[in-house]
Formats: sequence, structure tokens, C-alpha cells
Amino acid sequence: MTKNKKHDFRPNDYVVYPAHGVGQIISIEEQEIAGISLELFVISFDKDKMTLRVPTHKATEVGMRSLSSPDIVSKAMTTLKGKAKVKKAMWSRRAQEYEQKINSGDLIAIAEVVRDLHRTDDQREQSYSERQLYEAARDRLTRELAAVSGTGETDAQARIDEVLVGRAAA
Repeated sequence: MTKNKKHDFRPNDYVVYPAHGVGQIISIEEQEIAGISLELFVISFDKDKMTLRVPTHKATEVGMRSLSSPDIVSKAMTTLKGKAKVKKAMWSRRAQEYEQKINSGDLIAIAEVVRDLHRTDDQREQSYSERQLYEAARDRLTRELAAVSGTGETDAQARIDEVLVGRAAA
């Protein structure tokens, strides 16, 4: 990979970093680290009050991507409407799989986790770890949906809840 490779990301672009979700590139800066000059994306995750610096030449390698297209978003929403697929594997194994899906940054995989862990009022209570994974997945889905549609997170959350409640009623 050459150092001169042009990257597709610009300051003010919203991007998805697999392990952290949606962030905004606030700048591209040069920094000297261990005697080597590196060009870095400076990404701000406002909700987490976190700033991340990613070497520009490693961005795609680590899975950083642009926001999903409206087509992918509608596929994710369709995934939410589906029937929950709960495997019979031990919880620790399933939790690991859910965690991997959430951290993959793949919007459809994240929607699967939300769908599979969603509970209606008449279903059994979620365990603490189930609720943590569900909320992490729902939060990621909400943030990307809000960024893609240009609406607030409250509206995006309402859309997701509407689909989940509609699924339960069906």
C-alpha cells in the first residue's frame, strides 16, 4: 500500500468505526510517532465523549467505512421485522456471537442482534448481560439510522421501536 493512496474520507464526514459506531471526522492531521510521520484521521464520538486517531493508510484495514446507504438501512429495518432467531447454544457462546456482530460494524448484523434480543412486555425478563448487549446494539443502530436519515436520535429510536412493536403485534 502506498503512502500517497488517496482516502475517501474528508473532514466533517460521518464514518462508522466498527468498535465504536458512528463518529465524525473533525480533521486530518500529521503527527510524528516514534520518529515516523503519520497522517491521521481525527474522529470524534460526541456521545461517548471520545476522540480517536486512525492512521489514514489503515482506515479501511481496521474496517472504518462510510455510513450505510439508504438501501442497506431499509434492509436492516426489514431484518428487524423478521422473527427472532434464538439458538440453543449456551448463553456465553451466543453472547460472544452477539458481541462480534455488534463490533463488526455491519448494520444488518447489528439489526439481527436487536431483533434477537428484543423483548416485549409479556416475555420473560432479560438478564443483565442480555440487556447490555441489546442496548449496545440498539444504540449503534439508532446512531447510524439518525446519521443516514439526517434526523435526530430520538426520531431514529422511535422508528426502530415502531418496527419492533409492529413485529410483536403481527
